[in-house]
Amino acid sequence: MTLENVRTARATAAAVTAVIGAGAAAVAVGRFASDAALRTPPGGPLPTEPGLTVHATAAGQIALTRDFATLRPGRHGLTGDGFHAVVGPVLPGTPDSADTVVRRLERVTYGTPEPGDRAWLTPNLYVGDPGGALGLDHTDLEIPGELGPLPAWFVPGARDTWVVAVHGLGTTREHTMNLMEFLHRHRFPVLAPAHRGDPGAPRSPDGLNHLGETEWHDLDAALHHAVDSGARQVVLYGWSTGATMALRAAARSEVRARVAGLVLDSPVLSWEATLRALAAARHTPGVLLPLAVRAAQGRTGLYGDRRPGAVHLDRIAVPTQIFHGPDDTVAPWRFSRRLAADHPNTITLHTVRGAPHGAMWNADPGAYEEALRRFLTPLM
Repeated sequence: MTLENVRTARATAAAVTAVIGAGAAAVAVGRFASDAALRTPPGGPLPTEPGLTVHATAAGQIALTRDFATLRPGRHGLTGDGFHAVVGPVLPGTPDSADTVVRRLERVTYGTPEPGDRAWLTPNLYVGDPGGALGLDHTDLEIPGELGPLPAWFVPGARDTWVVAVHGLGTTREHTMNLMEFLHRHRFPVLAPAHRGDPGAPRSPDGLNHLGETEWHDLDAALHHAVDSGARQVVLYGWSTGATMALRAAARSEVRARVAGLVLDSPVLSWEATLRALAAARHTPGVLLPLAVRAAQGRTGLYGDRRPGAVHLDRIAVPTQIFHGPDDTVAPWRFSRRLAADHPNTITLHTVRGAPHGAMWNADPGAYEEALRRFLTPLM
């Protein structure tokens, strides 16, 4: 081999090594960025939710870090290391500062928020189970699922139309208790199942959140349980990726004919947009977001038709109520608007302003429940 050939071979080897190294780095970056969505822990804060500090507490009030989050309307859970509380609206006329906001402190569920404690807002107003949190008679069930038994709560009601309620990103089935009193008051039996990855439920085989694309099988198991237990018809009620599960089950379940209606709160209608939003909230540079999307595709099989609603409601002719708004930075509101515009005879969109992802009820419980009552009345 000549000296020139040796130099060419070395240069080629170096170039190949550089390409392989760059490719491996890209894969690693993509996997890291996609973890923001695919490894979101149930019950933990979403990366879009800011960390707050408790600055002071007094009778019936609490001072928190001034932020767009702490200026939100309505009622929210406040949770931190060792405590959970419920905060109400911002208190007018109370002394605050450029750095703090004073809100009503409605109750402390457990623990004690102290000055200096770190905290974040959550849509969950209740913790525990429907008996301890709401005083509702209920049964703890285990529903046979595709991967193993799924814990569930059943709150009985007089009607033969059941509501099967399923939570989404960053929450657990405790989230469903926000609406449980309302549904019980209107005599609906309520079934609130866990799904894969939840506390007490089986893990996904790859340990990842598939944004509803595989988790819907667990909701389908709950739907079958409801029908087998005497439900004449079922309303599927889903928050966030739980709404994705509801859409999938209503389109694909063997018992989909029993689905009488859908309630979708903050629905994830574009997995790609939601993954990008969560990755960006983890400070992933914009130029790297396509890597996160490709990594998620490779890790979970999230391919298929990305057009919002193309797979779902084109095959569903049941009344659907969407609760969503422009301040959701996780699941863009524009997809819900488009979906409602494309299906005016099927879908009603109730717009909620000032509410983050999964917290449409929290912003104005009275208006939300009145819209929900009007929707559910024909289905009773």
